[in-house]
Amino acid sequence: MKVALIGYGKMGKEIEKILLSKNHSVELIIDINNPEDFNSENLKKVDVAIEFSAPDAAYSNIVKCIECGTPVVCGTTAWLDKYEDVVKLCKEKNGAFFYASNYSIGVNVFFKINRELARLMNKFNEYDVTVEEVHHTQKKDAPSGTAITIAEGILENLDRKERWICGTTTEPNELEVCAIRRSVVPGIHTVTYESETDLITIDHNAKSRRGFAVGAVAAAEFLCGKTGIYTMDDLMNE
Repeated sequence: MKVALIGYGKMGKEIEKILLSKNHSVELIIDINNPEDFNSENLKKVDVAIEFSAPDAAYSNIVKCIECGTPVVCGTTAWLDKYEDVVKLCKEKNGAFFYASNYSIGVNVFFKINRELARLMNKFNEYDVTVEEVHHTQKKDAPSGTAITIAEGILENLDRKERWICGTTTEPNELEVCAIRRSVVPGIHTVTYESETDLITIDHNAKSRRGFAVGAVAAAEFLCGKTGIYTMDDLMNE
């Protein structure tokens, strides 16, 4: 598999290691130092692009890949106000697009557990639910895309008039997530249900970025040769 890396920060470098260990080739690396190389001629030389850049660049990067006919896996968060535009373009161009807020297999198992727990807790109104996430200080978006996905999973399955997630919210169907930033923390996500009598907690602690990189490469392998719009649910249910 010939791969283009769009974004070459810490995640991009970790993904490169996984790709090379699996005998894939990295044919193109794009970062702030060589934007002129991000063109259709170079994109047509690869089988798939993996995009981990910045929120303000992700949308245009994805669009360029789709318009060039290059399947693209995106792991950048905080640009999803334009997600439906990407879906529309991908369908128009018969392209291939894979998006996840988190590519860790463990986190995606956590998402499923979170949704099931919310369904189980739906009839027990004496429990308040809170969501907390902790990341490294260099992370640009807060709350994280992963925490937002967790909150959405709770909202979809917890049918209550009042929904509290680490504080108050003025909108009844929106959740406020407690976002904490500390040095050298790959990512910790915690969901807590608490009543006067007891407390239930589920959490996921990332030990390193490797888990995210392994999942992103698996997504690229899955997407290669396909058309359509995919998520981690498609990969995990394959």
